[in-house]
Amino acid sequence: MPDPDEIDWSDCHEIGYRLWEARPEVDPLTVRFTDLHAWVCALPGFVGDPKASSEGILEAIQMAWLDERD
Repeated sequence: MPDPDEIDWSDCHEIGYRLWEARPEVDPLTVRFTDLHAWVCALPGFVGDPKASSEGILEAIQMAWLDERD
């Protein structure tokens, strides 16, 4: 049974929420994708393959983070 605290690239909304919790002062629209990628990979519980991300996934995460902030 998977650990409910584990997240992968497909968990865009959960990642967006965790980024908002971790960095509430950051405007998601100002974050470079290279930084966003690093921050996602560093989140507690992130188990995704760092090489499995794409620009589309990072955009979806950025929008989910923006939704959480607003």
